[in-house]
Amino acid sequence: MNPARRCSRTACGRPAVNTLTYVYADSTAVLGPLATYAEPHAYDLCEAHSERLSAPRGWEVLRLAPDPTTLEPSGDDLLALADAVREAARPAPRLPAPAGLEAETGRETTRRGHLRVLSSD
Repeated sequence: MNPARRCSRTACGRPAVNTLTYVYADSTAVLGPLATYAEPHAYDLCEAHSERLSAPRGWEVLRLAPDPTTLEPSGDDLLALADAVREAARPAPRLPAPAGLEAETGRETTRRGHLRVLSSD
């Protein structure tokens, strides 16, 4: 449960535990585990509103149970996270200036993706 996300229902301040989405083409309301990110066309619901959910006449409500194996980080998840931290901590290799361009006035000290920090030596 993400404590920062609250139920989307008006005047409800309880924590969200499920996410509701609609599949209009199939006339289906899908209620599943809380999505990783809040989406603009999805509704986060608390436990009480999830249990009382009803759909318009002729619509089907599909309730998806969370996969218990995904509730806790797996060993692979933790190894991938550790590898990402190690990779981010490594200094970036210094790249040669492209041919035909003048060298920059400053030495590159740090690089994060497309951003660079230059010293004013």
